[in-house]
Amino acid sequence: MAKSILITGASGGIGSEIAIQASQKGYKVGLLDLNKEVLEEVESKIPNSVALPTDVTDEKSVAETLKKFGETPSALVNCAGIVRFGSLLEQEIKDFKDVIEVNLLGSFIVGCAVAKLMKEKGEGNIVNISSISGGKHPAIHSGAYAAAKAGLVMLSEQMSLEWGKLGIRVNAVSPGFIDAGMSAPHYRDDAERKKREAMVPMQRIGTANDIAKVVMFLLSDDSSYVHGENILVDGGVMNSVLANIGRS
Repeated sequence: MAKSILITGASGGIGSEIAIQASQKGYKVGLLDLNKEVLEEVESKIPNSVALPTDVTDEKSVAETLKKFGETPSALVNCAGIVRFGSLLEQEIKDFKDVIEVNLLGSFIVGCAVAKLMKEKGEGNIVNISSISGGKHPAIHSGAYAAAKAGLVMLSEQMSLEWGKLGIRVNAVSPGFIDAGMSAPHYRDDAERKKREAMVPMQRIGTANDIAKVVMFLLSDDSSYVHGENILVDGGVMNSVLANIGRS
């Protein structure tokens, strides 16, 4: 049976890599993003893909995109995300709201719209891309990002509880230090890169490929009994706090 997938944030480093690997696995790929120019550039490089400029925070825009795609997707990956840096005391309310709306509300809007279609089909698979910042260790000066990603983890769990009986599997993936997308600028400075590498037990920064491979596993039958999980893909950094404390 032909497979199809919708990927939000598809013009970004992680989103585009997921799109590439999905295409290689035989999926028809719907590329969703607000950045039309970059999205069309990504489309030109990925066989069997279609650019679908979409505002994930707008229900009407999402509905029009699903209509254009023309079929019930087998899978959805919510990867759209933004960050507005700055301390909480200096954070503009608009910036805080924008991050919540794209990262959390957008995943809810697209997730529900697609789940309604999947419900009629009796099957589907959803993966939400969160972050290690959405766990117990928020990054300072990251505005609403940690709160939004933490909300997305809990939203994923709630989706899994409500939609499992509909035949829809839902999981989350939380990337760690990844040299892609919004995080890529951190690694252009050699000193900063080496400092971060030293914090990771595996002694390297992750790649978009590392994330995409885990997503593809969750979309495959090999993970058919994995449901409601948040999978950390971080090289062990979330477990490394005590490893950075020296012993005499």
